[in-house]
Amino acid sequence: MKINWKVRFKHKPFLVSLFALVMLLAQQVASFFGLDTTIYNEQATDLFNTVLAILVLLGIVSDPTTDGLSDSKQAMFYKKPREEVK
Repeated sequence: MKINWKVRFKHKPFLVSLFALVMLLAQQVASFFGLDTTIYNEQATDLFNTVLAILVLLGIVSDPTTDGLSDSKQAMFYKKPREEVK
C-alpha cells in the first residue's frame, strides 16, 4: 500500500478525521482501564461520540481512481493536496 503521507497530513479533512479517531480511541482505552470518560451525562457522551464518528467518516480519504487504498502514481508526486475541482 503506497500512500503519500506528507500530502495526507497537509489535508484538513484527513487531520480532522485523525483527531476524531484518536479521541475515540483514547476514550476506549481509558474505559478499558476503568476510567470514567463521561462528559456530562451518558447522553452527552453518546452525542459527542456520534459527532466524532461522523467526522471520522467524512475524513476518510481514499483515491477513487485506484483499486484498494493506495494512492495513484500521479498522487505519489504531489507536494501539497490537490484543490478540488468545482
